[in-house]
Amino acid sequence: MTIKEAQEAVDQWIKTYGVRYFSELTNMAVLTEEVGELARVIARKYGDQSFKAGEKENLGDEMADVLWVLLCLANQTGIDLTEELKKNIAKKTERDKQRHIQNEKLK
Repeated sequence: MTIKEAQEAVDQWIKTYGVRYFSELTNMAVLTEEVGELARVIARKYGDQSFKAGEKENLGDEMADVLWVLLCLANQTGIDLTEELKKNIAKKTERDKQRHIQNEKLK
């Protein structure tokens, strides 16, 4: 699935099952909540915390939740994430093409 197809699939799901998009502000709050849930799983899996009884190691599902809400925000604000990601990669390449290679901390 391409990013464009993902944006279209989310839009179709919202139109079929979701009634309407939540407001942009609500979706921003939901995105923050989902990132927190992802952080919790990473802290337990890779950090010093342990999973509580009954908690699942659902890293992929939490990442998908973050992506879902980000796709919702892109759709409702008219952002083509494919194009924006291409531009962002070009920006980072131009800005950082030597920075990380020359960073002694990364060697």
